[in-house]
Amino acid sequence: QVQLLESGGGLVQAGGSPRLSCAASGSIFSIRVMRWYRQVPGPQRELVATMTSGSSTNYAESVKGRFTISSDHAKNTVYLQMSSLKPEDTAVYLCYCNADATTGSSRYVANWWGQGTQVTVSS
Repeated sequence: QVQLLESGGGLVQAGGSPRLSCAASGSIFSIRVMRWYRQVPGPQRELVATMTSGSSTNYAESVKGRFTISSDHAKNTVYLQMSSLKPEDTAVYLCYCNADATTGSSRYVANWWGQGTQVTVSS
């Protein structure tokens, strides 16, 4: 099993620059990709940013130039540095991980989600 723990959300003024963190722990053999999604009330989640094991990154058009994803591979942690926040960035931000995990002597690939951290941007 792999657990993801997000932190860093809260109430932020428009234009602010908070940083979100997501730490992966548990029976991790290797992480393939970590992503940040965000969700407002409703069924859809928006993919915000992606970091691969090779340190390639990708961003949603809505956050390009304002958000930066980075990672500390030694700590199995990914960060989302947010800047120039707008009220429309208000959402629950969720961390996602696709990784090889171990159980006993076996290895398997699966996806895991964090619980999410609320970011509220006030105007």
